[in-house]
Amino acid sequence: MKSGILLALGASVVLAGCVSTTPQGQFEEALPEEVLALVAPGQDVNSVRLEGDGCYWYLHHGPVESTYLPLLTRDQRMICVTA
Repeated sequence: MKSGILLALGASVVLAGCVSTTPQGQFEEALPEEVLALVAPGQDVNSVRLEGDGCYWYLHHGPVESTYLPLLTRDQRMICVTA
């Protein structure tokens, strides 16, 4: 449990200096390995963008509409970068 928390904290610190928000309507070209290691199953990592709030969001295609949802870790925490 502690190693997972440390990994999440370390990933956010590493990512803080090397990311900028994604322009509206554009996806991240490739997510960093640190982020991919944190992502819970069942989320589309091919349609992720970094919003102005500093968090990653992915495009979820539901039965009625498509909407952006926060990219979550296995313990249901949002994946964000820190300034």
